[in-house]
Amino acid sequence: MVGASTSGPHGTIGRMTVAFVLGGGGVRGAVHVGMLQALFEAGVHPDLVVGTSIGAINGAAVAAEPGVAVVDTLARAWSSPTANEVYGEAWYRQLGRLARSRTHLYDPAALRRLIAGTLGEHSTFEDLQVPLVVVAASIERASEHWFDAGPLVEAVLASASVPGALPPTEIDGEHFVDGGMVNSIPLGEAVRRGATTVYVLQVGRVEEPLTVPTKPSDVARVSFEIARRHRFFRELEDARSVATVHVLPSGGSLPGDEKVGAFRRLDATMRRIGQSYGASRAYLAEHATGTRDGGGAS
Repeated sequence: MVGASTSGPHGTIGRMTVAFVLGGGGVRGAVHVGMLQALFEAGVHPDLVVGTSIGAINGAAVAAEPGVAVVDTLARAWSSPTANEVYGEAWYRQLGRLARSRTHLYDPAALRRLIAGTLGEHSTFEDLQVPLVVVAASIERASEHWFDAGPLVEAVLASASVPGALPPTEIDGEHFVDGGMVNSIPLGEAVRRGATTVYVLQVGRVEEPLTVPTKPSDVARVSFEIARRHRFFRELEDARSVATVHVLPSGGSLPGDEKVGAFRRLDATMRRIGQSYGASRAYLAEHATGTRDGGGAS
């Protein structure tokens, strides 16, 4: 089975220091690219990468190529025809698939091609330059599962299998759905694995105020946000007692981000990257001036 060892394949927990934690958030995960550019330009490099959902996809690319060159790799992936195919099917095909499957709207083949095209079809966690950990939600065990060894593509796909949009990913007879269901911003896992300085690359939702729902679509969104943010803020408080934590700014939401179908919008990708780069660059200049050359934060 795809492994979930405690120390990971690249060394012991004690040697890990700087962690990048990449949260989930669908197409809003494009902000990770701008944040990564700002981090690498500031001389900050990870000893550990932890990711959920889109953060697992972007994080795996970073673990494979932990330097500024990965920014171009990810920008190409985000703007590729394959990326548009992930949620770009015609509505009648979506409805036809839902009628047949009764569980999901989209074919996971496009997302799998995107992941394999970025990481390599037969890549493993052991091939990466720095340790990577990604989380998915196990249906059978109703719990989070941490992948950090073995085949890479299926583990990342499992972490990004959004319920309702994509089918569960089966690995060795167990079924997994999107890691955001159990751990949207896996800060606590980075600290548990020995990180003393953590850079949180979140997609912007935790920056936005919540208001009382006024229509049916708001009820599910607000409820999910409460559950998601509660865990993150609790882990943030705990983490700050033992580590230096930097929560990088996203640069703000865009009009329409509050809509149910916003997870499919790739038209604003470059704007998201630019906004997050500018905001994170300014943040690092003010708050993390001691991080050059991969050292710990001041």
